[in-house]
Order: sequence, then structure tokens, then C-alpha cells
Amino acid sequence: MHSSPPAAAPPVRAPRHAPVAHLVRGGVVEGVHYGSVVVLDADGTAGFRLGDPEAAFYPRSALKPVQAVAMVRAGLPLDGDLLSLAAASHSGEERHLDGARRILERAALTEDDLRNVPDLPFGPAVRDTWVRAGRGPSRLAQNCSGKHAAMLYTAKLNGWSLDDYLDPGHPLQQTVAETVEDLTGQRVATVTVDGCGAPLFAVSLEGLARAASRIVGGAPGTPERRVADAMRTHAEMASGEGRDVAALMRAVPGLLAKDGFEGVQVAALPDGRAVAVKIADGAGRARVPVTAAALTRAGVDPSLLTAFTGETVLGGGRPVGGVRPVAGLGAAAEAVCV
Repeated sequence: MHSSPPAAAPPVRAPRHAPVAHLVRGGVVEGVHYGSVVVLDADGTAGFRLGDPEAAFYPRSALKPVQAVAMVRAGLPLDGDLLSLAAASHSGEERHLDGARRILERAALTEDDLRNVPDLPFGPAVRDTWVRAGRGPSRLAQNCSGKHAAMLYTAKLNGWSLDDYLDPGHPLQQTVAETVEDLTGQRVATVTVDGCGAPLFAVSLEGLARAASRIVGGAPGTPERRVADAMRTHAEMASGEGRDVAALMRAVPGLLAKDGFEGVQVAALPDGRAVAVKIADGAGRARVPVTAAALTRAGVDPSLLTAFTGETVLGGGRPVGGVRPVAGLGAAAEAVCV
């Protein structure tokens, strides 16, 4: 645990987002993606800000590594691929479903004990195969099933009730809230319900980056480091085959990365440098190149990030443009801007 008491909660306001990426076609800016970006230096200070990274927002699934740390602090005895799955937004591949079953089996529970919302697999190819086989929505196939299985296992180990493990007042969720405040260094601004049914805590983009930095920087054997090592070693278990977040962790040595719905991305390096991105319109096509630009801003070798420069815009079947980060995000001479 970090000894410093958390700072005040971030302000809840309409975020003051700024342009972070352009959709360029034939040399003309056809569209603009707004959002916010923060880059933390190795000492934890914000060396770069764009937009409004200090306002309260919902990290969505980018908060899962923090939730996993909370569970390990509460005694969850998972490591390796199953701990990575506990922090996953998985694609619904067979290895993911099998992993969730294995966690439930360790707790002497079944899929019927899960309280996440039934859904089809998240991965498009997996989902298509699933539907062709005539299979419907399932709690196990839903992308958060690993987290929910781990939550049930944690509750079972602690003798906590199981039916209401998603209630914000449940001891498990109180432990998660305390861990969120500890790792982000700030009070939670407000609490709502995420798409899977679990409590979702509003923090700032800067707080999210700080949490990722602290997770990666944890001493060997600590809950933080166990989660970071599991996700980095088993990147596809935390996401899926062909997912950009897994590819990003493979491309940059030591990088921990996690995406979230509505255009959220966080990534942190072992020395404490970290970035966090929120795309206002939730577009994944802007999230990836903006994250790559932010990592370059943090000092990552650009040659490691050439596969993440943004999707190509086609015209008549040939490249005529693409999604590009705004010039100010990549300009090395620019200082902290708000």
C-alpha cells in the first residue's frame, strides 16, 4: 500500500477535450477526433498534458489491472495466465473460456454463479464462429468473465457473500475502491455500474496513468508486480489474438497496456513513465495512433511503434490518407499544455 493519503477527487465537469487526431484524406483534414492525453515522467510528474486529463471520467476496462491488484491484495492466489485473465477484456477464445472455468473450479463454483451480463464473444472472428454454431449469449463468453470469476474466487476465500458480490457496498468492492484510491492517489469522484455489472469508479486520466505506473513499478512479488508480470507475459490472455493492446505489449519491452471501451488506453513502462488517453467520441481508430504518439512523447523509440501509426484511409481501393495524431502531440519542443 502507498502511505500518502489520497488527494481530493477530480472535478466532475464536461471535459475540456482538445483535438488529438485528424482523419486526413487527400491532404485535407476530413474529420477531427477530440480527447485528452497525459504523459507522466519517471518521477510521476505530468510532463505533458493535452485536453483535460484532470477531470473525472470513467476508465472502463482500463481499470481492470487495478481491480486485479485489489483482489490479489485480498488473497487471490492466481498468477500467470489466470491472473492475466482476471484483468482481461478477452476476445472469448477457447483459452479464455477454459481459463474462466478453471478459476471457477478452484472456487468450487460454476458459470451459474457469475453475475456479469451474458454476451457474445468480443472478438469478431470468434463471435462469427460462435453465431454460426447456433450459440447464444453466455456469461462465460462475455469479455469480463475472467474478472468476475476471480471476484467470486476472492469473495469465497474471504468468506464473503457471493450473490451480491457486485454491490458497491460489498466488502470485495470496498476493497477495490480503496485500491483505486491508493493507486491513483486520489479520491473516487463518483461510482456507477459498468457494462458487465461491476461497480465503475470515476477518477482522472492522470490518476489512471499514475495507477499503471505504480503497478508496473511494484517490487517483485507484490500484488502490483504480480499483475503486471502476468499481463505482460500472457498478453493475449489479457486480450486476444490479433488485438492491438497485446501487440503493443509485445512491441515495447516491459510495457504494460490496457484498453477500455469509449476510447480509453493506459500504458506504463518499468521505470515509471506512463501515458493515458481518452478519445472523446470513443473511436478505436484514434486511440491506437494517439497512444503511440504519447509513448513516443514519453521517450519510447518510434521504430518500435511503426505498426501503431493509425489505420489507412482508402479511396478507390488505394491509400489516400489516414488517422494521424495532431502535430502538437508529437512535437518534442512543446512543454506541458492544458
